[in-house]
Amino acid sequence: MTSYMIVQTFVSDPHGMEEYKRLAFDAVHKYGGKYLSRGGAMEQIEGQWDVPRVVLLEFPSAARAREFYNSPDYAAARKAREGKAHFVMTLLEST
Repeated sequence: MTSYMIVQTFVSDPHGMEEYKRLAFDAVHKYGGKYLSRGGAMEQIEGQWDVPRVVLLEFPSAARAREFYNSPDYAAARKAREGKAHFVMTLLEST
């Protein structure tokens, strides 16, 4: 069943994130994921939510998304973003 990963990103060093973006992009595709939105324009239409950037990923299944997140490939990407950004990642399964 298709699953989505919602990533709330708080970047403190945009230039330093280039290596992370390259490594993460490769890992996402290796595990069958695809980017649906990668920091596109956002408009808050209800409630209060103070997140400057959101990335939305789609994976063929929650199991595949977890494989991606726990993979050595994505571990290298996480290491590359240390000290440059803080992420809140949520896995959402479709119904």
